[in-house]
Amino acid sequence: MKSPGPDGKSTSQQAETRLVTAGRDPIAQKGFVNPAVFHGSTVLYPTADDLHAHRSEFTYGRHGSPTTRALQDVMMALEGPQCAGVGIAPSGLAAISTTLLSVTKAGDHLLVCDNVYRPSRNFCNGVLARYGVETTYFDPAIGAGIARLFKPNTRAVLVEAPGSQSFEMPDIPAIAEVAHARGAIVIDDNTWATPLFHRSLDLGVDISMQAATKYIGGHSDIMFGTISANAKAWPMVQETIRLLGVCAGPDDVYLALRGTRTLAVRLAQHHRSGLEMARWLAARPEVARVLHPGLESDPGHAIWKRDFTGASGLFSIVLKPVPQKAVDALLDAVTLFGMGYSWGGFESLVIPFDCDSYRTATKWSPGGPTLRLHIGLENVDDLKADLDRGFAALKAAQ
Repeated sequence: MKSPGPDGKSTSQQAETRLVTAGRDPIAQKGFVNPAVFHGSTVLYPTADDLHAHRSEFTYGRHGSPTTRALQDVMMALEGPQCAGVGIAPSGLAAISTTLLSVTKAGDHLLVCDNVYRPSRNFCNGVLARYGVETTYFDPAIGAGIARLFKPNTRAVLVEAPGSQSFEMPDIPAIAEVAHARGAIVIDDNTWATPLFHRSLDLGVDISMQAATKYIGGHSDIMFGTISANAKAWPMVQETIRLLGVCAGPDDVYLALRGTRTLAVRLAQHHRSGLEMARWLAARPEVARVLHPGLESDPGHAIWKRDFTGASGLFSIVLKPVPQKAVDALLDAVTLFGMGYSWGGFESLVIPFDCDSYRTATKWSPGGPTLRLHIGLENVDDLKADLDRGFAALKAAQ
């Protein structure tokens, strides 16, 4: 069967169907369901005239192949009709840095949400600062109040919805309205929900990035990033990708493409299991708060309910005050929850974190130790039993 179209923008089918069908052309693929993985740098031209005119669908391995084209078609179908192009990068951070370099220059001012991914902050405070770009961080709950932070040279606003540690939910439409009135670009790190659950380009975002290492890949075996942009921003992103030589290896491109085919069923399970575990933890005597915008008690719930169609498996909890040795005992006691600095794969994870040392616009004072959990695809009763063992160890260590 043929894909919905080479532009990937058909809206006559639901997202789950587009994820399965977009980017597929069995005729060109000699009947195979999946496209071939093109390992190549050199592309040959049939005639000198074609060479002089650069007349070829593909010109050089760094600029793309049939494999990358298939992935881009799927991502454009997922992002929706506002998407004018999708760039691919070798990691989520590479997608972030490429995007920020696309929209800023020396002398510009950048506004960044205070709950942003820490490596994004490090890039702003390091590379961008060296190149003369000033960054101001703002309260994630600022909404339209962001207007008071704009300067004549404010070029872009970066949000993360929600932040991947503390899970505050910025009001993207309100921020976008203010930013666009002042000629600024709006950028969203959309890794948590993916475009399946949050079509941020439809809400006024100009550039939507993902660490596709996470849910797009889905199996904890690739490093990858995507940059999706509307017609206004895509030419800037496309040019920067070309000038920087940003690309990803063909095997990772293929694995990302493979991951998209099962994204809908995996995220649906992460959504269900994540909310069940969040509600179970909220009732635990050891837990002071659960930071999950899908919970009715969460300060960001109204925005999540308005702008999102689902949640992923990532959220945080605040424990009631206990010594660090007790937290460590919990971490050492669990067996299904691994300790690792990623998420979005099939496995459950837990890590302690503390934002206090690097947040600058807001005070991080949760009232107790904080843990970030990723709820994987295991049975939730088994995960509850695992955390029961952890909480017993926490109690014994106090």
